[in-house]
Amino acid sequence: MWPFGKSTADRVKDAINEQTRLKDLGLQVQERGGTVTITGMVPNERYVGLINAVAGGISGVKNVDTSGVTFEQQVAAPAQPAPQAPAATVQEAAPEIQPTTGNLNARPAPARAAPADDIEAEVEDRSRIAKAVLKALRGNVELADDPIDVLQSGKSVILRGVVDNDHEQRLAEKLAREVPGVSAVDISGLRVAVGAKELAKEKDQDTGDTVYTVKAGDTLGAIAQKYYGNAAEYRKIAHFNNISNPDLIKVGQKIRIPG
Repeated sequence: MWPFGKSTADRVKDAINEQTRLKDLGLQVQERGGTVTITGMVPNERYVGLINAVAGGISGVKNVDTSGVTFEQQVAAPAQPAPQAPAATVQEAAPEIQPTTGNLNARPAPARAAPADDIEAEVEDRSRIAKAVLKALRGNVELADDPIDVLQSGKSVILRGVVDNDHEQRLAEKLAREVPGVSAVDISGLRVAVGAKELAKEKDQDTGDTVYTVKAGDTLGAIAQKYYGNAAEYRKIAHFNNISNPDLIKVGQKIRIPG
């Protein structure tokens, strides 16, 4: 459950998988200290801009490292042999070989690749709108620390995450709608939870998981109620943290909140 039960890397993966041009590329995502590292193979270098635009809209992402992204290369046709060369027939068949990403289920690169102009226009559009919405949200005093992700679907903006109250939810929608180029705003994934800023504040620097520090009087049931709105989810927290006895937790203990 976002924002409390999903790491930054998992949310970047979700955003990538919702983009038509990126979802079938098998990109790998890792995160440490706010830097998201994305590796894999894409049809051409123009896709890197789209990756940056998508990952940059996720709350908690400070930098995007795409140095591990490589590009599919079209196999070059061999030089035509002399008419008398016996291997001419074999050589003529070579240009039909398509490059592979190493994934037997992946489609050939030419079927995936979009015209250069289309990709460039999409990257420019997404970068402009996403950055503008993020800037509007982060520049507002009331929303600056709220964990909100910004995704796009065409000209529409999708806001996901959590805010402290109904006023902040309406404010986030209003600010997003005011950004030039935004045709619609979907806030169905932006929920209200009292104390959201504080609950989402602490993160594990290695995994990006949300962490809660046990306080006096806490129980796993009460912690589950805070994060999931359901005290019965304490079993999930206990299992994820290898807590054999849910009734025995200590003040100061760090507990990771699973998805």
